[in-house]
Amino acid sequence: MSVIRQPGVLGRTTRRRVVGVTAALSAAVVEGAAVGLWFSLVVGSRSTSTALAGLGILFCGSLLRAGVFGATVSELGDLLQPRRLIVAVLLTGSWVVWLLAAERIGGGTGIVVATVVLAGILTGQFFLERRVFRLRARSKRARTSLVPALLLAVGASMLLASAWLTDWTVATPQLSFEGISLIVRIEAVQIGVLVFGLFAFLAHQRRFERLLDP
Repeated sequence: MSVIRQPGVLGRTTRRRVVGVTAALSAAVVEGAAVGLWFSLVVGSRSTSTALAGLGILFCGSLLRAGVFGATVSELGDLLQPRRLIVAVLLTGSWVVWLLAAERIGGGTGIVVATVVLAGILTGQFFLERRVFRLRARSKRARTSLVPALLLAVGASMLLASAWLTDWTVATPQLSFEGISLIVRIEAVQIGVLVFGLFAFLAHQRRFERLLDP
């Protein structure tokens, strides 16, 4: 039967798409901000204080992202439940392992190896996340986490490449306004964060699209 003859079906489909896109955008903003801030803190001169501050930002971002996921696919519940904390800890640890693997090997090879490692860890983390929020095989397509994990890992590789393999800065001429001088400076790593956020949106949009389909 034509969907035109079933306006309720069309309405539900539209709502699912709107919810999925909104949730993907929210998750991408949270993840992009958390990973970007953490990466900016630790990629340069690293100290104990910056490492701890970065971990705190990364963990809070992971917890918020889990909240977005839970609110979208099930009831929000208590984010501080032990099982949900484990999801956030695993996600935080995946980014730390990714950076350590890249730094251990170094160069372009390190970026490639770290991307593969991150994709594998995120695939397991996405599976665990579904189990924690009690999404037990709502559809066969919901079992696939590899493509979103790959998208997120590729975005992370772009972020790492922007810091390691490029060294450019674009600055505007000095702007003066009522005695205040301003120079706008854009660095490669900032573009890398934006690219990572875009890949994060694509990854989460694909996840929610599959999970919200009946």
